[in-house]
Amino acid sequence: MNLSIENLSKTYPNGVQALKNVNLEIPVGMFGLLGPNGAGKSSLMRTIATLQEPDTGSIKLGDIDVLTQKDEVRKLLGYLPQEFGVYPKVTAIDLLDHIAVLKGITKSGERKQLVKALLQKTNLWQHRKKSLGGYSGGMKQRFGIAQALISDPKLIIVDEPTAGLDPAERNRFLNLLSEIGENTVVILSTHIVDDVKELCTNMAIINQGEVLLTGNPIASISSIEGKIWSKTIEKDEMEAYKAKYNVISERLIAGKPDIHVFSESRPDDTFAPKIADLEDVYFSKISESVQSAEVAA
Repeated sequence: MNLSIENLSKTYPNGVQALKNVNLEIPVGMFGLLGPNGAGKSSLMRTIATLQEPDTGSIKLGDIDVLTQKDEVRKLLGYLPQEFGVYPKVTAIDLLDHIAVLKGITKSGERKQLVKALLQKTNLWQHRKKSLGGYSGGMKQRFGIAQALISDPKLIIVDEPTAGLDPAERNRFLNLLSEIGENTVVILSTHIVDDVKELCTNMAIINQGEVLLTGNPIASISSIEGKIWSKTIEKDEMEAYKAKYNVISERLIAGKPDIHVFSESRPDDTFAPKIADLEDVYFSKISESVQSAEVAA
């Protein structure tokens, strides 16, 4: 059951065009949606999740029209937004049981069995009687996935799920998502490149509401191999290098900027070749997008 998005556009009343003619074909498995904050990722997720209407375009989940058959979509949807509220004084087992009732699972025995299975799957069973207000950030995210899995969804959307998690909780959460993605369409919306690199077989990069690239992460990395060059410079040289070269990213190493330049050939003998990674793919596309916008302006 693929998710097909065609010519999707959305402009908010304040004039911000959040989505610009978005076209995506998302198969079963983990699909990474990469982009900086404000790129349009959350707008796209909310539209797919039937929480807002687009201005134009269509979305199909298999044979279901997402924009006109909202109730049908919601039966098959699990959604973990970037921020979701919990009742802090309610235990995990009680709240998950309540959510299951709201989702139409009315038989007590069936619901009890399901709640236990989900809490075990998310490694929360031993904490089932603890109030959610006492959960760590990672535990709350895993509880969010547990509630998203009620009713065996065919489409799961997770929006910035690992932001703020410590490394151990992040790994635990990503391993859980990987298991879920074996038989379900899972859209992972994030600005964290490593999340996509480690999990996803397909991806898209989005910025300023436009899709800049789609494809397999490994193939995307191969497409820029031999075109990324690095050099450590002085801080006061940065502007000159940006004016002369296509500097796609920079980071401080021992207090000095280490720049990555995208170029078909070595810029000069002072640059060293760098093995490309998904971060370079991401920054090269974002840089290209920003430059195009500046030219258009």
